[in-house]
Amino acid sequence: MTTEHRLIGVGVGPGDPELVTVKGVNALREAAVVVVPVMDTLERGRAEATVLHYVPAEKVVRVVFALNERTDRARREAAWDAAGERVAGLLREHGTVAFATIGDPNVYSTFTYLAQTVAESVPELAVETVPGITAMQDLAARSGAVLTEGTEPLTLVPVTAGSAVLKEALEGPGTVVAYKFGRLAGEVATALRETGRTRDAVWGSALGLPEESIRPAAELEDAPLPYLSTLIAPARRDDGRGGKL
Repeated sequence: MTTEHRLIGVGVGPGDPELVTVKGVNALREAAVVVVPVMDTLERGRAEATVLHYVPAEKVVRVVFALNERTDRARREAAWDAAGERVAGLLREHGTVAFATIGDPNVYSTFTYLAQTVAESVPELAVETVPGITAMQDLAARSGAVLTEGTEPLTLVPVTAGSAVLKEALEGPGTVVAYKFGRLAGEVATALRETGRTRDAVWGSALGLPEESIRPAAELEDAPLPYLSTLIAPARRDDGRGGKL
């Protein structure tokens, strides 16, 4: 008889602990161990800060991930292998491990790669996810920006793919959301101007935290912003109420 191991990716939202779902809180509390991703074991990341509102610190385990390593592939893969083995060891010891991820575990999350890595070394692994509130939802609520109406499409772009990808999306229809654009703020501002999408666009960072910043995109400058900044460029809406239904 084999023992089932459960790895649960729990979305804990953008940073405001009140935005963790009831199901997410239950998953965190029921797991034997809660893993939080960090770049250094001495740091307390946003996921851990959120988790500590619901579980005791002794239940939380920091695991180092090469979150920002993009140039040295060998170093990145070695770091991922080490992180995967650390979590695999916790699963063998405890049976059920929750992995707390900012936002949603199925939207640009570290959890996807972790689950793939761990599944290779832990037999009978059951992988589950608990959805979380995303940064674009939180920014829309805090800024008053409407993400979609009627038949409008919604395009989500990670600006780590390059500002050209964002500009192509802005030239299309519907609302465009940009993630992780802080280091390319100047290029994002240029793309908005060149596509005529600056007027109603808004950006935000550190949502729900004391250092929260929400500003019109017209105020974007060349200076870099926090890495996890989020942009919403709403669809062009000239048809009046219900015009796109």
